[in-house]
Formats: sequence, structure tokens, C-alpha cells
Amino acid sequence: MYADETLLDMVRQALWLAVVVSAPILGAGVLVGLLISIFQSVTSIQEQTLTFVPKILVMIGVSIALMAWIVDRLVAFTSQMMTFV
Repeated sequence: MYADETLLDMVRQALWLAVVVSAPILGAGVLVGLLISIFQSVTSIQEQTLTFVPKILVMIGVSIALMAWIVDRLVAFTSQMMTFV
């Protein structure tokens, strides 16, 4: 059976990996949302659905572009967790 410290460390590493992997995707979504919001303020276009499609497309694009890096990080984490077993 694992010691409590080892289990807490494993959970901490898993949560940190989730933050690291999702940060670029979420950051791109925030940046696009900010740019669209500025565009809407300047042009007085107040369409609520205008922000969703570009944000989704950019986030999917960033996810595809970073897929190799994300898989590499997840495989490294999984192999590290398997050494604990």
C-alpha cells in the first residue's frame, strides 16, 4: 500500500500536468476572446455568438498543433506513475 505522502504527490503531479497541458489551449482562447471583445467594442457589434466560433476554432487548432507535445507529456507522466506500482 502506498504511503499517504506518495499518493498526495501523485495527485499533485497529475493536477499540475493538467494545468500545464491545458494552459496553452486556454490561453489562446482567452487571447482570441479579448481580441474579439475589443473588435466588438470598437465596431459596436454586440452579437453574443460572434465570440464562440473563432475561440473554438483557435482552441481546436492549438490543440492539434500541440498534440505531439501533449501526448509526450502524458506518456512521460504515465510511465513515471507506473514506476510507483
